[in-house]
Amino acid sequence: MKIAVVGSGGREHVIASCIRKNPQVEKIYVLPGNIGMEDVAIPVNISALDFPSILKFCLDEKIDYVVVGQDDPLANGLVDLLEEHSIPCFGPNKKAAQIEASKIFAQRLMEKYDIPTAKFEVFEKYEDAKKYLESASFPQVIKADGLALGKGVIIANNLQEGLQAIKSMMLDAKFGQAGNKIVIEEFLTGPEVSVLTFCDGKTILPMISSMDHKRAYDNNKGPNTGGMGTISPNPCYTKEIEEYCKKNIIDKTLYALNQEGIKFKGCLYFSLMLTPLGPKVIEYNSRFGDPEAQVVLPLLKNDLLDVMQHVSNETLNQVNLKFKNEYACCVILASKGYPDSYQKGYLIDLNGLKNVYFSGVSKKDGKLVTNGGRVLGIVNFGKSLQEAISNTYKDVRKISCENLFYRKDIGKSGIDFIKGEN
Repeated sequence: MKIAVVGSGGREHVIASCIRKNPQVEKIYVLPGNIGMEDVAIPVNISALDFPSILKFCLDEKIDYVVVGQDDPLANGLVDLLEEHSIPCFGPNKKAAQIEASKIFAQRLMEKYDIPTAKFEVFEKYEDAKKYLESASFPQVIKADGLALGKGVIIANNLQEGLQAIKSMMLDAKFGQAGNKIVIEEFLTGPEVSVLTFCDGKTILPMISSMDHKRAYDNNKGPNTGGMGTISPNPCYTKEIEEYCKKNIIDKTLYALNQEGIKFKGCLYFSLMLTPLGPKVIEYNSRFGDPEAQVVLPLLKNDLLDVMQHVSNETLNQVNLKFKNEYACCVILASKGYPDSYQKGYLIDLNGLKNVYFSGVSKKDGKLVTNGGRVLGIVNFGKSLQEAISNTYKDVRKISCENLFYRKDIGKSGIDFIKGEN
């Protein structure tokens, strides 16, 4: 089989790495991928949003199966286009991808079907949003309606921050058209949980839980990013909470989508917060999270491509998902300045380290250099969470690059929870 994976980050690298284990796979291409993925796949210099070139490539190379990893091509209908030409895909069509592509659509879906989430208001005009904030209590969560590379969520701690946030989104177009409309939500507190699921439109199977770390700096300080590290499983997601979420959130979301005439086929991601009033949905994604995929997929015992094909064929009810009985930890190394402006082209020395997923790298004069905001994902494992974290940071310290930074506290809140300190 010939496989194409659409995207260029650590998520696509781990997807390709797992699919590579299937003995039927002859070649894997990543479009565009990056040079660091050459150990498992062939990078092809085609943008994830260049749909005509992707289609031509898949037809010319007789690609048997396409995995669309990135959010933008899903939201813009790449799956629809490929399926029109009888190319099977993993990922939702444009209609189903709305659940991530529009925060307003997602919030209204949850409101209509009584799925627990934050109280919210929708705004299409700056003046209306400004007036609302001037009478609101803080903190407030302000979200761009559309896709913004995981950065379109701002927690405003006071009126000044709130006004600056809505100005940057609605007037300054910081996130382009994504901020034309916004959602302002109540601020929820509690441990966060990420739950990725396989969904074929009829059956939904949750994967092992994880904990993302969105803020750029230690102790959850700094701006939101696409994710600075993860652990799996998430100790806060107890069996009791898992059963509650399956019934009241996960199954209910599939029911809601079906009632709206939407068949979701792919990875449906639930970002949850375990509030004092019970678990609530923070947001949905319509694909594997990054870096969540970097800890969840390596723990999957099942053949990833086989599960994906069951999703495509709507036979997921035949699958029994199994995961390794160990912990995983991922620490992201990012360019200094991320998620705002940063410089590229700094030399990276891995010093022989192998357990690396590459996000933003290229080569200059035959040597590996930085080429993005999030650059590397370092992943390791352990029989305990502490062991997995220690093993990962031991590996992180082997890497030499003068322009990378990383959080030093990935997984700390999970350890505190286990110790009973939360």
